[in-house]
Amino acid sequence: MAPSTPSTPSGAKDRAASGSPAPTVAPPGSYTLEDVVPGVKIFVLKPLPNGQDEHRRAEILSTRAKPPPSAFAPKPPPGAPAPDPRDDTEYYVHYVEFNKRLDEWVGGSRLITDKEMEWPKAKDEGKKKDKAGKATPGQSTPTKKGSPMPSGSLLRKAATKAAAQALKGTPSGKDIPMGPPSSLKRKAKAEPGQDDEDAEGEEDDVDGDVTMSVADSEADAEGEIDLTAPSNPQAAPPVFSKKQEIEKLRTSGSMTQSHSEISRVKNLNKLQIGQSEVETWYFSPYPAEYAHLPMLYICEFCLLYYPTLTQLKRHRTKCTLLHPPGNEIYRHDNISFFEIDGRRQRTWCRNLCLISKCFLDHKTLYYDVDPFMYYCMTFKDEYGCHLIGYFSKEKESPEGYNVACILTLPQHQRKGYGRLLIEFSYELSKREGKLGSPEKPLSDLGLLGYRAYWQEKIVELLLDSEDEISLDEIAQKTAITHGDIMHTCQALQMIKYYKGQHIIHLTDAVLEQHNKTLGKTRRSINPGALRWKPPVFSRAQLAFGF
Repeated sequence: MAPSTPSTPSGAKDRAASGSPAPTVAPPGSYTLEDVVPGVKIFVLKPLPNGQDEHRRAEILSTRAKPPPSAFAPKPPPGAPAPDPRDDTEYYVHYVEFNKRLDEWVGGSRLITDKEMEWPKAKDEGKKKDKAGKATPGQSTPTKKGSPMPSGSLLRKAATKAAAQALKGTPSGKDIPMGPPSSLKRKAKAEPGQDDEDAEGEEDDVDGDVTMSVADSEADAEGEIDLTAPSNPQAAPPVFSKKQEIEKLRTSGSMTQSHSEISRVKNLNKLQIGQSEVETWYFSPYPAEYAHLPMLYICEFCLLYYPTLTQLKRHRTKCTLLHPPGNEIYRHDNISFFEIDGRRQRTWCRNLCLISKCFLDHKTLYYDVDPFMYYCMTFKDEYGCHLIGYFSKEKESPEGYNVACILTLPQHQRKGYGRLLIEFSYELSKREGKLGSPEKPLSDLGLLGYRAYWQEKIVELLLDSEDEISLDEIAQKTAITHGDIMHTCQALQMIKYYKGQHIIHLTDAVLEQHNKTLGKTRRSINPGALRWKPPVFSRAQLAFGF
């Protein structure tokens, strides 16, 4: 279901007609659930893991009629209380000052109406007109039909048109469009160095556990998309042609062409992967018939998904796969890495991307997996090799990136596996004889994980070196690019100017942090256990399309 359009409460309409300014806060008892529309901020009852409840301030992002129970959903037990009529309408809420991954659908019974509610702020139309009327020096405003427009305007109009069509196509307000987008990749582009607006609740990931996606496509300058239909629908840009799409994929690596895909709300609640039950964080384009299930069951070896546990058990009696379908290129202790070609194992890689999308906000790579190699980390026991995490890598990267997307599954995070994935990616770069860097800009958690790894390797090399060492020597020994080394040193305030030249100075705080890191017991990559040669691809193997 597309996000609903905010409506004006009756009281607000009367005040607008009389010319009196509308209040920004509604006092307790002055509103009902009918007045709760997208954009308002209201207190919501949030159950905590300890069994207690907490009143959290949240913003309503969307509303919908409660969907009918799925045919695969378990039936309520006998004697269960009758459903609350207030839950016939569900609200998608974002908890203020909490991470976006905690957004969820709640019933009307969880909204607290005996506390104040904040109305959405009215947009300053005059300010927008002035902003739109200002012309940038050196640029002309296109006035003729068919004249070129800036890329940002094209993307904004495309997203606006897609959102408007979604609103028109769902008159009942009960169905959620769940189909996979026409072309997909990893993340919609953000400005370099820009932090996630919902990152206030994140903790520093000192173990380097990474949940990172990469940004590639243009973003709107103001970060807003109006969900109203364009005044001139014929002026909206056409869908990308095959030639334009392939050129876009090869030049920028971006598979995100539709911003409406990114703005969708979460459609799954939980996944069962092996023995772990994992709460999803974001929308993932699984088929529509699997939406609103209390649990989606996934085979941890072939990654196929089923709506019921019975179907999964039947599948497991026939599934013979006990490890990722690729070449095992590394094994040390119980940790293994498998190299998988997205062109040869399309179904498995697409299923992997569907799972990843549940935990990466803007990752939208789903269909076009051919240009990538996937390196999956597993741990082995008597039942097989269980997936821990993975990173993808372009077969041919003109920018020299050694990582496209990287993810540690949530049930394995905070255990140091993210750092192991990063270290393995640099070990591959050393075998290639190249300097490597992750695709940028990084997400907030990705930046924390990489910065911790860069700091550890740089400080370790400086302490072990008795003679002077140059920036180029650090890069050659660690396979970290010069730019990433400079970024790390500047972030840690290690660059000093001394006797007419810049030097790297290890501060007491850096040394203290390094000693604390050394005191932890953690895994590391054993280079001698790596059995791998850089793959060589022909021109035909690098060609891809739809």
